[in-house]
Amino acid sequence: MSDHDTKMTKTTPQQFFMALWGGLFAPLLAIALIVGLVAKIEGSHSSEAALAYNDKAVEERIHPVGEVNIVDANAVHVDKEGSEVFGEVCTACHTPGALGAPKFGDKAAWGPRIKQGYDTLIQHAEHGIRQMPPRGGNPDLTDIEIARAVAYMANAGGAKFTPPAAPAPATTAPAAAAPGAAAPATAATAAAPAPAADAKKM
Repeated sequence: MSDHDTKMTKTTPQQFFMALWGGLFAPLLAIALIVGLVAKIEGSHSSEAALAYNDKAVEERIHPVGEVNIVDANAVHVDKEGSEVFGEVCTACHTPGALGAPKFGDKAAWGPRIKQGYDTLIQHAEHGIRQMPPRGGNPDLTDIEIARAVAYMANAGGAKFTPPAAPAPATTAPAAAAPGAAAPATAATAAAPAPAADAKKM
């Protein structure tokens, strides 16, 4: 072989540095992107947000299992309207359609149920059906409140049910007759001394 074939060209310093920077460019770019991503993630999780999340988590853990509601036993109970019962009890399942419950206002879902009749739907609400517990899970609801809630939801789905009205207040006529009965006795007592005065004159 000749000297010309075995002789290698020399690399200049400029070519060496260009090759070096070309080889380091990709790793340095990847490192810079990773550092920027980590910094962005750290910035999004500020200390205030972390503290607020921790406070909320602590409140959920120490929240009491039950609550005490003091109710006056002598207070007159006023039956709630259907919309009120729906907002307090029924909306948890009937708004999102949870556990197969027909969504509020969904005429396609309520149509077959409305055909069963108002009384049947009330019985289902009172005694429970499939995944729905009796009285919607609130045993304190009265029959009138349940019937009103059923009518409110069914009417929003296309029914024309008439919710029950409030019962008429009890009459107090017998109690009013008592003072009248005492009046004749008082009159008789007032008239009793008159004969005694006549006897003295005689």
